[in-house]
Amino acid sequence: MSDAVLQAGTRPARSFAWPRAERLRKGLLCAYAGLFFLFLYAPIGLLLVLSVNDSEVIGLPFKGTTSRWYAYVLTTPELIRALANSFALGFVSAGIATAIALMMAMGFRREFPLKGLLMKIVLLPILIPGIVGSAVFLVFFGYLEIPFGLWTTALMVHITWALPFAFLTIFPRLHGFDRGLEEAAMDLGATPIVVFRRILLPIIRPGIVATFLFAFTLSFDEFVRTFLVIGTQRTIPVHLWTLIIDQMAPFLPAVGVVIMAVSVSVSLIGFALTPKEK
Repeated sequence: MSDAVLQAGTRPARSFAWPRAERLRKGLLCAYAGLFFLFLYAPIGLLLVLSVNDSEVIGLPFKGTTSRWYAYVLTTPELIRALANSFALGFVSAGIATAIALMMAMGFRREFPLKGLLMKIVLLPILIPGIVGSAVFLVFFGYLEIPFGLWTTALMVHITWALPFAFLTIFPRLHGFDRGLEEAAMDLGATPIVVFRRILLPIIRPGIVATFLFAFTLSFDEFVRTFLVIGTQRTIPVHLWTLIIDQMAPFLPAVGVVIMAVSVSVSLIGFALTPKEK
């Protein structure tokens, strides 16, 4: 009788303990998620605040709102030139990387010897640390006596950096494409070029545009792989680095916001154009 009473007395305590433990677990998870997002987005919020802070020194306290730092960034010739270099280099390298990735993805749809090895070689630049790859390119271009510059060494480095990501973005679209549509068109007399232009390209065009925008973002933001091989010319990330080294000017947060705005805008356009799975 006493054992039955003891067991009956312990059941309510256990039933109350489980909800308490569940609430504690949820509370800890919410606290962890809150700290995670705070750590992730607080620096971005601080950068936005500092970019409009009417102070001659980067930092707090906040002394009022001003837009003169953005006006300075958008009217300074050196910054405009660096921004134009980043846009031009990004568009050209993204276009070349996307075109090569498209041709490679078309080829990888078929079986051929050493296909798996070649796939690993294509994806190898993703695994190489940026500073190591930049140093290797520095030695390689120096050995070949290739002049360092925006359209010589920096362009090749950016293409090799964006190419594996472009390939990984566009290859799944082509790999999952119904080959029966192409075979039906060829049975009706269409040449391979006509099949690609009239059937395949309209279907995968959104994926190609999204791949191009993704590659552009990678090139526009790249600093480590650019710094050692660009020579005396400047992209906006490299120019920002030189400004940080030379002087902690109050307009630097505005430069960072401009870079971030361009990258986020291009990424959002790419996400909007990415085909949705049905």
